[in-house]
Amino acid sequence: VELTESGGGEVQTGGSLRLSCKASGDTEATYCMGWFRRAAGKEYEGVATIDSHCTTYADSVKDRFTISQDNAKNTLYLEMTSLKLEAPATYYCAAHQKAVGQLRHDLFPTWGPGTRVPVAS
Repeated sequence: VELTESGGGEVQTGGSLRLSCKASGDTEATYCMGWFRRAAGKEYEGVATIDSHCTTYADSVKDRFTISQDNAKNTLYLEMTSLKLEAPATYYCAAHQKAVGQLRHDLFPTWGPGTRVPVAS
């Protein structure tokens, strides 16, 4: 399976942005999908995961971010609202063929190339 993110770009503090991740190829390998982010010089941070049974969010984004998926379009989304001023980060979507339920980037074998989200003051 190949994953391709889109939707990143300049956004103001307090604004909203929706990221998309299109899966192509063996979409059976996308039972569980997640969003992760990484700022320059920092480790990967789990943002949210989703599968047919549950969604998981990092405490830092709860009530502000929403992960969802459109299975007919093989597309994963991340709706981000009330964006805070923080270091620019690249957002990645990742996939696993089985349930994961944890925000651990090392458990996901398939990754997209990422899309950059800088947040300006």
